[in-house]
Amino acid sequence: MRCKYGATPQCKVIKWSAELDLLRGIVLQTPLKEEIKWGSPVYTLNDKNIVSVNVLKDSANIVFFKGVLLKDEHKILQQQGNIQLGRIVKFTNTKDIITLENVLLEYIHEAIEIEKSGNKIEIPKQILEIPDELNQVFDEDTEFKTAFYKLTPGRQRSYIIHFSQAKQSATRLARIHKTKDLIFKGIGFNEKY
Repeated sequence: MRCKYGATPQCKVIKWSAELDLLRGIVLQTPLKEEIKWGSPVYTLNDKNIVSVNVLKDSANIVFFKGVLLKDEHKILQQQGNIQLGRIVKFTNTKDIITLENVLLEYIHEAIEIEKSGNKIEIPKQILEIPDELNQVFDEDTEFKTAFYKLTPGRQRSYIIHFSQAKQSATRLARIHKTKDLIFKGIGFNEKY
């Protein structure tokens, strides 16, 4: 279970249950197959991820895995963090979801057609420089270095971005030490719910 509050009133999923039900109902009107991945409903076509329905602390969301390829004529898509291809639509009430139901269906069908066409965008891989502080901690703790490199490349990348965004060396070191337990457990930075 991703939310540490489980089925309690503090759980972010419970807070957005009406919005999640509406978004799920919209996606289920399409030919996509519903699966559970990463603790959230993900809708697929021929085993390819098309959209997902999930929550953040402040919103219920529909995520388009290749959203950057959508026309977005209604200007509702947002980039989420450092994610390059995916796009998100955030909702904070059921009224907005009901208002945009037809638009969301239009976007989902467009996403399906994009997947069927095989249309892709090659995003050049950014080579991230490992901060000096991380190399310093690797030199001091080889078990930590081993655990870090056992993470998937995406998880490594998310940690490097998090560490590098700090302006001061002391802050970078503090971030590294604060996340050590997660790294030893094989948990990605963005998975620490």
